[in-house]
Parts: sequence; structure tokens; C-alpha cells
Amino acid sequence: MNESLLRELVPAVIGVLVRRGADFAAAEDAVQDALVEAVRVWPDDPPQDPKGWLVTVAWRKFLDAARADTSRRHREERVDTESVPVPGKAADETLQLYFLCAHPSLTPASAVALTLRAVGGLTTRQIAQAYLVPEATMAQRISRAKRTVSGVRLNRHGDVATVLRVLYLVFNEGYSGDVDLAAEAIRLTRQLAAMTDHEEVAGLLALMLLHHARRPARTGPDGRLVPLAEQDRSLWNTHMIAEGVDVLQAALVRDRLGEFQAQAAIAALHADARTAAETDWVQIVEWYDELVRLTGNPVARLNRAVAVGEADGPRAGLAALAELDPALPRHTAAEAYLRERDGDPVAAARLYAQAARSAPNLPERDHLTRQAARLNARLRD
Repeated sequence: MNESLLRELVPAVIGVLVRRGADFAAAEDAVQDALVEAVRVWPDDPPQDPKGWLVTVAWRKFLDAARADTSRRHREERVDTESVPVPGKAADETLQLYFLCAHPSLTPASAVALTLRAVGGLTTRQIAQAYLVPEATMAQRISRAKRTVSGVRLNRHGDVATVLRVLYLVFNEGYSGDVDLAAEAIRLTRQLAAMTDHEEVAGLLALMLLHHARRPARTGPDGRLVPLAEQDRSLWNTHMIAEGVDVLQAALVRDRLGEFQAQAAIAALHADARTAAETDWVQIVEWYDELVRLTGNPVARLNRAVAVGEADGPRAGLAALAELDPALPRHTAAEAYLRERDGDPVAAARLYAQAARSAPNLPERDHLTRQAARLNARLRD
């Protein structure tokens, strides 16, 4: 593939998107995403018209991002402005910084990225992985956010929805790695819940508690990752689960469903099952349907496909998975699991090994490698 040609085409493609109505920053992000797609596709299927291909893909990426932003704004408009807290004496300096970094002069996506980097302590790579975008694209987004706020006074607070997004991503990063990071996210979300009577704040707190309650069982004595179905449920923190369920139920009765409440409902169903075999997968699929309706999130669609495989059989799960982009993180691992359940250990072993090579962290890589080795050993016997 001619990388110099790609670099030469970038300004022209950005120009086409701008003339079609995209602002420069959004066009730049869309073209970066199109370049990543080109690197993946072109070696096996080079286009006859490289510029036309890039314009088509970049424009589609721009429209997808615009639709996602529109959906997000509609959700955020549900936040009652009169109930938005202004952090003061009731909040510590960290939570105040979260609100200040969510400055009204920034788009929500830029505010989240800047806060994660400046206050949350996440690296640019970690933030890019959370947003499913290339690291270079996220670095540009953070740089633009810094330039935007460099000339303004940070004396206006951002909204709850943006701060919730930051806390959610900080918790997720901590949940898969640093214990203190997850605990800090829970602490700050508790503070926020005490300051405002917003159902999505409660939903996020419930989600965090229900996930954190399972932490003692997520790894074995040797540090190995233990899948949910194999976890020793006697190690789960039942008091934290009960608190999470209570917080969630109080939010759900208000009948203003949001994405964090939907995710917490899924976590609550997992926590309610005494054994993996007793998991109510049918109801979990229904909650994933709600989550997909609310967000359109591709990761939610991926998780839904796995849940469909549990509720309706692996063939149904594979059919749902086939509708998704194979480049999605953990897509290959999900397919490997469903192939194994469908009685195809040869394909499953190959896919587990393939998924291990692109795993986002060492524990996942080791787990997937062991899964491949387990199946290969069985095939040799």
C-alpha cells in the first residue's frame, strides 16, 4: 500500500468533507478514521479510485459521528438544568475539577477526553481505546481541547452528562487495572449522587457498585483472569450488590431510562443468579435491546450478540455477530466463544489465538492464549 499517496490525499479529502458541510475538526477526525480503514482493507482489496474511496468512507464516518452526537445531545437535553449541581463546599477539589474541565466552550467529546487526560490521569492510548478511535485521532482531539480552553477562564461549570461520561470511563479503566482508580471513581460518583437527584447519576453509581462487587472473584490466586461464568460467587460482595440493586430500583421507578440504568440492570441480573446456569439471559437480551436503542453503541451490540447466543443458542449468536464490524474490539474473542459452544473447536482455537494477538491488556491476552491452548490440546488427544 502506498502510504505517501494516502498522506497526499488527506488535505483534498478533508476539503471535500468541509465543502459538504462538515466543520474542519470533524472532517479531520473522519478522515483519520477512514485512513485506518484503508490500512486494513487496501492491502487485500485496493480501490481503483483511492481518493473517491477515501471520500466515501470518510463521509460515512462523519455522518455516523454526527448521528451519534445528535442522539447524545437529545439524551443530554433531558437533564433538568435546574437540578445541575454547582460543586462547592459539598464536593472536594477533584470533583470540582471534573466540572470545570467539562467547560461549555468544549464539545462533550472533547471535554471528556481533556478531563480524562488532565484530571483522570489516563494516557492518550487508554482514552483512544475507550472511544474506539486511533491514538493519533485522540491526541489531536485533546490538543484542540487544550487550545480551546487556553484562552478562556475556567469559571463556568459543565453539565452532569459530560462528568458522568468521564467518571464512567475512569471507572472502566480502573476496573480492568488499577483498583484505586475504580474506587476513586465510585467515591466521586457517590458525592455527585448526594448533590443531585438525577436518575442517571444513580444508574452509574449502581453500575459501578454491581461491577466492583465482583472484583475479588475476577482473578485467581495466580493473577489469571477468571471469566464471569467460572467465578466463585461466594467471593462477591453481597452488601455492595444489595446497595447497587437498591440504588438502581430507586432510579428505575422514575421511568426515565438512560444508558447507565440499562447497563446496571444487566449487571444486576448477573448478580442475581446464584450460578451461571441460572442467569436470566432472555431478560438480559431485552435490556441490551434497550441499551442499543438508547445508544446505538457497537460494543453494546457485540455484547448483545453474545447474550443472544446464550439465550437462543450459539447459531443465533453467530448470526447476530455476523451483522457487526469484525474490526470491533473483542469481536474475534466473542466469535471464538460462540464457535466453541457451537461444536467447532478447530475454528474456535484459531480465533482464540487470533484474538490473543490483539488483546488490549496482558490478562486478557493470557486468558485467550490459554483458551486456544486448551482446545488445541483436546484436538491432539
